[in-house]
Amino acid sequence: MPEEPCQCPDCQRFYREHDRLIRENPTLRQQQELSWAALQSFRTLAGRALEELQKTHGDAENAVAPAAAAGGPAEPAEQDAMQQAIADLENINAHLFSIEALMERIFDVRVPEAVEQTFRELAGELAPDPLNADRLRLNRLLHQTPDLPG
Repeated sequence: MPEEPCQCPDCQRFYREHDRLIRENPTLRQQQELSWAALQSFRTLAGRALEELQKTHGDAENAVAPAAAAGGPAEPAEQDAMQQAIADLENINAHLFSIEALMERIFDVRVPEAVEQTFRELAGELAPDPLNADRLRLNRLLHQTPDLPG
């Protein structure tokens, strides 16, 4: 019996975005470029946020008691939470650099137009399919993420 796609708002939003990205980028080359742009934008934003937080709150290794917005010292729990967030962002950035190195290999692949046409044809089939196996796997992963953004 096939699995039914989840109907929760997060999954429905994911399905719509998934389908849109396939419909709007139906070739290997377009998917390569889209993935690269998404990775680079994520790295840029996460890197800049990390720099700003380290300037304001010190880095995770050399935690300095930051001043609260009102001018007084921050609570220890707030300091700990901020230092943990900074450490998490440092890890995210390290992972993004690793992903970037792996993705560079994707750009080594060039395919003939006939293969790109196959991508276009499959994109038309995959995008509207709510029971796509990849989508169902991602759906399960989505529900295993404890603090999914709202």
